[in-house]
Amino acid sequence: MLTPRKPVFQVLCSLGLSLMLFVTGCGSGSQNAAGGQNAANSQPTTAATTAPASTPASSDTRSEVRKIKHAMGETELKGDPQRVVILTNEGTEALLSLGVKPVGAVKSWQGEPWYDHIKEQMQGVTDLGEETQPNIELIASLKPDLIIGNKVRQEKIYSQLSSIAPTVFAEDLSGSWKINFKLYAETVNKKAEGDKLLASFDQRVEEAKTKLGEKTKTKVSIVRFLPGKVRLYMKDTFAGVLFNQLGFARPASQDKDEFMQVIAKEQMAEADGDVLFYWVSDYDDKAAATYRDEWVNDPLWKNLSVVKNNQVFQVNEVIWNTGGGILSANLLLDEIVAHFSK
Repeated sequence: MLTPRKPVFQVLCSLGLSLMLFVTGCGSGSQNAAGGQNAANSQPTTAATTAPASTPASSDTRSEVRKIKHAMGETELKGDPQRVVILTNEGTEALLSLGVKPVGAVKSWQGEPWYDHIKEQMQGVTDLGEETQPNIELIASLKPDLIIGNKVRQEKIYSQLSSIAPTVFAEDLSGSWKINFKLYAETVNKKAEGDKLLASFDQRVEEAKTKLGEKTKTKVSIVRFLPGKVRLYMKDTFAGVLFNQLGFARPASQDKDEFMQVIAKEQMAEADGDVLFYWVSDYDDKAAATYRDEWVNDPLWKNLSVVKNNQVFQVNEVIWNTGGGILSANLLLDEIVAHFSK
């Protein structure tokens, strides 16, 4: 028995329905392919969403590129510098306190070539000459991966230094050693360590301030003898900053947010105070000591109240002035506390 034929209309409908299903299926796949970029932007796939969560962030932040803003602009650094050249004495102290031994450093203002309080830590470090005129050729020969200097001292050779290695300069060299210290710590990728050292120092100062009590009302005069010249050191100096932090009084002539003032013999009364600390800046000759002798034998000097009361004391210039960094600051704090605790 033959199967009856389907009407033509029914066959065409069936074919049309099949064709529609086929085209719809192709269109659906085509939308996913063509719209992949939009889909990624609006609704990430499961893999893209979970990948960051399953991949922990790297804990080695020391491999990241750091942009250091400094006195001469901005310098990019990566990781922990291994061969550091330092071109200031206060910067040398900062590096040593942070556990960074430089490959090269400018020589100390006194010592052969380093200050007594750092010479053990500086064994094997190359002497690069004076802070005011470091040896550029010698610096280059050390193949440093970082050079740290100061705008006051080395601004004219910054471009030469930068051509050797990434170079960072602090702005000033007066009493703002803490500002410089923070820059150095950030530059060598030891900011956290630096913050702890500063916090520890400030805590020591607060403890000393409490211990000294009423003695901080003493008016402290600070004097420096140079060949043919005498300076009064004010509040924006290395020793001045610490006395200010401790809360000590200063004579009116020195109670200023300035660096120093050169005075003549006729102005000797401006050096008077309740206590006077001085140092003599003699290096190759004794001209400063000779000039000091002229002053202390002058009737005007002998007439000062601080002299009559036997409150004039010579101190170590390195600790009170030229060391200039965190190591000297701690030593200076010790000396001040010891003196006023007698």
